[in-house]
Amino acid sequence: MPVLRPMTPDDVPAILALNERNVVKLAPMDEPRLWQLRGWAERFDVVDVDGTFAGFVVTFPSGSPYDSENYRWFSERYPAFAYLDRIVLHEDFRRRGLGTLVYDVVEADAQQHGRLALEVNLVPRNDASLAFHARRGYTEVGRLGDDEHLVSLMEKRL
Repeated sequence: MPVLRPMTPDDVPAILALNERNVVKLAPMDEPRLWQLRGWAERFDVVDVDGTFAGFVVTFPSGSPYDSENYRWFSERYPAFAYLDRIVLHEDFRRRGLGTLVYDVVEADAQQHGRLALEVNLVPRNDASLAFHARRGYTEVGRLGDDEHLVSLMEKRL
């Protein structure tokens, strides 16, 4: 049975390895940065499937000192929001409904903030993610970046 649980020090190597394998879609993260983000995060959870690491998710509340340019964009426009910084599923656990499970939990938590904000890559383009978010009711509220890295800034009002 899949569950979300808070990360532990034992999860750090798996989180760092998974982040690195997907770094083209994410921001780089070494161990000091991981602990810094965990200190700022509202959620830094592991997706656990019957005791096996299947991925992780990181969210930040409005008012966090998180230093992401994308997060700052939302901070300048919205007084209250939850920000989904990253969700990464291990290759062996994709296409099993875990993304839906994680979003159901994260969106339920974000209701207290009134909206969930996030970004999806346009360059390099992530069509699967764009389609997933459209099906869940996310809408583009802005774009940030350039010809080498461009993101669609999206929100879902909750």
